[in-house]
Amino acid sequence: MREGGKAELLSPAGSFEKMVAAVRYGADAVYLAGKRYGMRMASDNFDRDELEEAVRYCHSRGVKVYVTVNVMPHTPEYPELGDYLRFLEAVGADAAIVSDIGVVMMAREVTPGLELHISTQASAVSAQACRAWHSLGAKRVVLARELTLDEIREIRKNIPDTLELEVFIHGAMCVAYSGRCLLSNYFTGRDGNRGQCAQSCRWHYRPAEPDMPLSLDLHEELREEITTAVRAEEDANGETFFMSSKDMCMIEHIPELEEAGISSYKIEGRVKSAYYTAVTANTYRLAIDTYRRDPASYRFDPLWMRELCGVSHREYDTGFFFSKPSENANTVSAHGYLRDRAYLAAAAADALEPDEDGLYDALFLQRNKLFTGSRVELISPGHLGRAFTADSIRDADGTVIDSTPHPSMPFRLQVPFPVREGDILRMGDA
Repeated sequence: MREGGKAELLSPAGSFEKMVAAVRYGADAVYLAGKRYGMRMASDNFDRDELEEAVRYCHSRGVKVYVTVNVMPHTPEYPELGDYLRFLEAVGADAAIVSDIGVVMMAREVTPGLELHISTQASAVSAQACRAWHSLGAKRVVLARELTLDEIREIRKNIPDTLELEVFIHGAMCVAYSGRCLLSNYFTGRDGNRGQCAQSCRWHYRPAEPDMPLSLDLHEELREEITTAVRAEEDANGETFFMSSKDMCMIEHIPELEEAGISSYKIEGRVKSAYYTAVTANTYRLAIDTYRRDPASYRFDPLWMRELCGVSHREYDTGFFFSKPSENANTVSAHGYLRDRAYLAAAAADALEPDEDGLYDALFLQRNKLFTGSRVELISPGHLGRAFTADSIRDADGTVIDSTPHPSMPFRLQVPFPVREGDILRMGDA
């Protein structure tokens, strides 16, 4: 929790680049993992040197770092795990996020000064469970996603003031209970409870034979060797995503969240892009700060939802916060994802002095191809996407070019707004 009792905004950091984006765009804290013991091994994650540097970078900017140690380790893993926990304490990690009671007890023994946050994997859904974790030394409990907002308020009333509550407010929802899933292990041998989830619930399924009804044996589209008997239905376009739930989005409900006694608002997405990290942090930061400046006059801005619809996501929903997900909670959008606006470039340096025409000569590094004449938007911390036309693109030598065809190539662009290093250039509306 931030000073003054206000809930922090907690962003995912699946790599150093994503962590920097989270910090630049308004996160109060980040959560990340080392190369082992975290539940998102598909992320780049951090080796020990990178993790130490990450803590230094964040702390120098007033941002906290929580490290996920939330796998369910087997007996032979514990000796090395103890060494890892000592390392986290030594480099100054602000907390370890844990879920297994054996890890909790080891941490109490070998790193008594390391703050413990109980992962959502522990499935805490009651004040009784929260008090039990608190008695074992937990400073915070990340509540299960299966709770309504009323239930969260009731838990808050019945736990000690010294125990913090964290909730997910944005991102992917899992088909399993609190993320405890066996599908990945069953289909592929990759244990989702040890950080190796293959996201089997989000695969695109089709009949094993063209004329077979879809309620019989299914093959996953790209994995012919995987088959199982399961019932599903096609939509009007013949698409089937029968286990893939909608994504959570609570941007329209900041007042209710602020009044519920929550200590930390968590955004899911360590495997997502740096662009996703920046846009989600920036949008929720704007909405939260707008409410806090003047709650009485607060009004939801539809442009905040437009921003969040500009990142890769599935259909949005509010999860369990206000009711149980409906019968149509599964998404049937084409191929599941609603694609994001193209992330074109990142600013490589500040451009804060305008020329005589009021334009700023900005240096960018290419992420996706940009064409002269394209409508684009600049995203800066504290600002939603600001639109303009890319009228004049030049290469690093100042030569006018029609496009930016080469990955990571530097190029210059005249922008009608001040530009700071790390600002994002994305595709705008046509």
